[in-house]
Amino acid sequence: SPGGRENARPSMISNRNRLFGRAAGFQASALALLLALLAGCGSRESVGPSDSPSVSAPADSVTPTDSTLVPPTDSTFTIPADSTAGLVPTTGAAYTPPGVVFGTFDMKNELLGSLHTGSRRAPGPDNIVGLLSGARAKRARLVISLYGGSDGNVKNADGTFSLTKWQARVGAFKGVNFSSYISDGTVLAHYMIDEPNNPAKWGGQIVPQATIEAMAKYSKQIWPGMVTLARVVPSWLASAPITYTYLDAAWAQYRSSKGDVARFAASEIAAAKTKGLGVMVGLNILNGGNGSSGIRGTKSGEYSMSATELKTYGTAMLSNPYVCGFMMWEYNLTYYGRSDIKSAMAELSPKASSHPQTSCRQ
Repeated sequence: SPGGRENARPSMISNRNRLFGRAAGFQASALALLLALLAGCGSRESVGPSDSPSVSAPADSVTPTDSTLVPPTDSTFTIPADSTAGLVPTTGAAYTPPGVVFGTFDMKNELLGSLHTGSRRAPGPDNIVGLLSGARAKRARLVISLYGGSDGNVKNADGTFSLTKWQARVGAFKGVNFSSYISDGTVLAHYMIDEPNNPAKWGGQIVPQATIEAMAKYSKQIWPGMVTLARVVPSWLASAPITYTYLDAAWAQYRSSKGDVARFAASEIAAAKTKGLGVMVGLNILNGGNGSSGIRGTKSGEYSMSATELKTYGTAMLSNPYVCGFMMWEYNLTYYGRSDIKSAMAELSPKASSHPQTSCRQ
């Protein structure tokens, strides 16, 4: 990324299967195959949370107008009077997941269970119900990105953030009934944006804190019960003179270059409390190590965390009862397949499951 900032690699996501009825003849089969391919292309995930240094933002001089705080007037994205109308998922047995989520970005449902209890996913409108139902069957919790996970989905031609495009992407899910998935804990939060404080990601301009609050309001108008979350450190959100009414939580992701882990966590949690925000915490396990592991990261000059680092940093982050979840960036088969990393994960996961149940909505 520009300026040497860290970016995640787009995940390679296979096309999702769709169910088709029996079709007679070669032409019907070909048409079904074409439709499946087109649907898969519309729901590819691409994740890029980095942890570049927080950029100080000037006081918000441009506050979104009233028209940016409500859904577009285009009937395509008009919110129905009944916000629970639309696709109704199969109701599962209610349960209360233990502790807080111990998750990994882009970990598929089949890998979730008692050890890895959640993930951050970016589904499309066509496959979200199947994804959530699969997670529910594993008693897992998902943080979902409804704008598609790729920054490019919500950018203007000059690379700056487009609230209009973001609303359109999120509005496409307005017919999905998330209520039972929210109530049973399957949907943990709506991941609205990644690093709004990083101008290198957004055409040289930050996405103002007032805009983040406007995005949260838009989400709440459609799904009042869904937690709204921005992937940015609480200290940046707290630096603006804004009262967050609709934004519920911030995100504090740690890497070794941020200094003492306990001090980092305490500082960010204190900042969140000043604004009444919950805090999701996590680790950049692939590129956030101090080099002691000798495991090359996915970016030149970076190192993955060692098993010792993973346990040390993770334990420190999870020791604070205020945190509402723990999420690592990101799933990598080779790294997760190492015996020492498996052992560290097995030691760390129970700390999350025994953590006091804390809501991201403070």
